[in-house]
Amino acid sequence: MKYIYSIIKADYLQRTRSYAFLITMAITIYAAYSFVPPPSAHYTTLNIVGFKGVYNSAWVGHLSAMMTTVMLSLYGFFLVTGGIKKDVDTEVGLIIATTPISNFGYLLSKMLSNFLVLLTIAGTTFVVSLAMFFLRSSGYPFVISNFIIPFLLLALPALLFISAIAVVGEVFLGKRAILQYIGFVFLFGAIMGHTQGELNDTIAVITDPFGLRTMTMSIQNQVNNEFHTHIDGVSMGFTFHKKENAFRTFTWNGITWTPVFMLSRFLWIILSFSLVYISSFFFHRFDFKQIAHKKKKATRYADTTPLVPPAITAISMSALPPILKNYSIIPLIKTEIMLLVRKGSKWFWLVNAGLCASMLFAPLSISHTYLLPVLWFLQVTRLSELATKEKTNRLHYFTWSSYKPLQRMLPAQILAGVILMVTLALPLIIRYLLVLNGFAVVNILLGAVFIVLLAVCMGIVSGGKKLYEIVFFLITYLVTQKLPLVDYLGAIAHNSQVLYTVLILNIALCCISFWARNYQARHL
Repeated sequence: MKYIYSIIKADYLQRTRSYAFLITMAITIYAAYSFVPPPSAHYTTLNIVGFKGVYNSAWVGHLSAMMTTVMLSLYGFFLVTGGIKKDVDTEVGLIIATTPISNFGYLLSKMLSNFLVLLTIAGTTFVVSLAMFFLRSSGYPFVISNFIIPFLLLALPALLFISAIAVVGEVFLGKRAILQYIGFVFLFGAIMGHTQGELNDTIAVITDPFGLRTMTMSIQNQVNNEFHTHIDGVSMGFTFHKKENAFRTFTWNGITWTPVFMLSRFLWIILSFSLVYISSFFFHRFDFKQIAHKKKKATRYADTTPLVPPAITAISMSALPPILKNYSIIPLIKTEIMLLVRKGSKWFWLVNAGLCASMLFAPLSISHTYLLPVLWFLQVTRLSELATKEKTNRLHYFTWSSYKPLQRMLPAQILAGVILMVTLALPLIIRYLLVLNGFAVVNILLGAVFIVLLAVCMGIVSGGKKLYEIVFFLITYLVTQKLPLVDYLGAIAHNSQVLYTVLILNIALCCISFWARNYQARHL
């Protein structure tokens, strides 16, 4: 146990002391504040057409717990994944492999450290939910059990399952981060779609890791019985409406915790531990025989080359090739483009090509709102390392001290990223040009610049790629949900306000990036 405890402690402290965790915590606090909107707000987080629950302890506690469970499960995976990869990159895994800890013990420690990180964020939202009750509610008694029990029964099993999925994904897809992201997105979408399906209540409750269906069905049944109406469903998430509608209020006293639901929570906990245990049989335990074999194969030609003793002669300066100086930025742009294109598996470009071809034939609204954001998100592992790869590979001592790094290196990285994003969006750009819609083309170009500058700025400021991956995923998800607030592509609201907003954000991100990189280069 002492080995497991040491790994959990070290991993937890390393994660919680990062900029990505701190910024994620700040975003979560703001989100928790938004989970319980004021009565005059033009949005709801639990949408019941024509009805609205009063802000008593049960409503605020259950709503905060449910929104925390869904939202934190959504982006928490991107926060906690990568723990095994970090041990591989830092070669700490080689030390761990020599200890008596078993594969299951090591993976279990990673799962528990992931769970503690997510639990820390969930604890913060729990405190915020208590404050929101006293801020939003009036005239209703405070019942602490209506806050504690939902967080225990809804959030904890779901977050433990997400922590296990992050470990299992690394075991089987450790070298393919983008496949982990794609797999999790499909899994999350399947879980959310499954909760809305027409299934037997017992099966639906057991197969719902978030407990979403149990809460929505409880509210739906109460509204139907109390008002003698027929509500087809209750939707969770931020739903915006332009004007204040007339709502009929009702008092909801919480979920009736049935034995079937309690059994489902226990089964999801058992499943989480079982997945980690099964994956321990396939864990490589930092076995680098394949890497050593590749290195041996690469040096085979050097071993067969006959050795010729060097002749001790004076160096003739005239025999050396002349030094050619080239301070142009073009070679740097070409190099950055090649690094972006060659990163990852070459077979993955077939997926990119398929999405590009789809944008030629799909309706413009579908291509602009769904296909293009998804295609750009698939490049997240390329963009996230755009401005951090030098520091990751310890080349920043060389690159930052080169000739005019701010005028050559950083602009080359930005231009290379923009060229890649615009190239991927060319099918949609050509279609808009054919219909003479230059406004949409400008929006796409500004969106490409925004995504690249966001990657550069967050990479420079945070010193890593994790923060950008989380933020980029959230932005892509919200865009596909047609949330106008994050419409950086101009796909939802076709007006000049989006264009000017993105332009201002691009200027701000560019200034922050150059200022931060200049500060780092001067304090190397």
